[in-house]
Amino acid sequence: MGMMNDSTGLHFILMGFSDQPKLEKILFIVVLISYLLTLVGNIAIILVSRLDPKLHTPMYYFLTNLSFIDLCFTTSIVPQLLWNLKGPAKTITPIGCAIQLYVSLALGSTECVLLAVMAFDRYAAVCRPLHYATVMHPRVCQSLAGIAWVSGLGNTLIQGTITLQLPLCGHRRLYTFLCEVPAMVKLACVDIYANEIQLFVASLVLLLLPLGLILISYALIAQEVMRIKSAQAWQKALRTCGSHLLVVSLFYGTIIAVYIQPNSSYAHRQGKFITLLYTVVTPTLNPLIYTLRNKDMKGALKRLLGKDPR
Repeated sequence: MGMMNDSTGLHFILMGFSDQPKLEKILFIVVLISYLLTLVGNIAIILVSRLDPKLHTPMYYFLTNLSFIDLCFTTSIVPQLLWNLKGPAKTITPIGCAIQLYVSLALGSTECVLLAVMAFDRYAAVCRPLHYATVMHPRVCQSLAGIAWVSGLGNTLIQGTITLQLPLCGHRRLYTFLCEVPAMVKLACVDIYANEIQLFVASLVLLLLPLGLILISYALIAQEVMRIKSAQAWQKALRTCGSHLLVVSLFYGTIIAVYIQPNSSYAHRQGKFITLLYTVVTPTLNPLIYTLRNKDMKGALKRLLGKDPR
């Protein structure tokens, strides 16, 4: 009997941080502030990128997609997390769990591929400046963004559906604060070796492959900059790529720890704190990184606020 076809209708229990009541109170405040910052920061990036003509470039087109993903991703997780942290109820309905699984997995998978697309954009800007307008033509940008979205949707339809079809017996406790594949497959009462292999292969394709492409892109960028022995060139490259590198490090560093590490090391406490980093902290830091380290974005904000007449 699949997880979503169980006739008992019992809710899933998200254990989360229930074993640390004092920490829950602190986390509620921290998560709430982080969520509000995420909403304000990402909405600001989307609006500024759309309203300022100077930001109608491939880089900000992809950044707008990234901000929209972070906005929806956190919204699919944080409200339920706040509800569970605040009150004694730690439950989520089977339908709610399925929706959260599909939405968060689709958006997370899309972001993995989109970050690789953004790295390619930076490679084209630094290493192929004379051909940049042709290489990153608007139609090409739309196609690349489309590939990222289709990849995320395809992954969630496959992984999410297979996970939800697993027969469920016994307890319904998820020792984390959201419905995600690594935690949910542990509820199955059958051998999940095939599912773990499928999860590992999907992780290789949607995590390690994009990460490999990102590393190659930045290796080529570094090689190109090394040829130009100029401090100005170094500063421009760092300004162009630094923000994206920080975002990549934060996102991949945390999500790989959850989806690639061996099953035995996915300890309850360790796993949920790492999950908290990539579901709450990283989406909060992304807008700050892209605005505080980006002269174009800061200039656009000043222009829209009327503080810069240019």
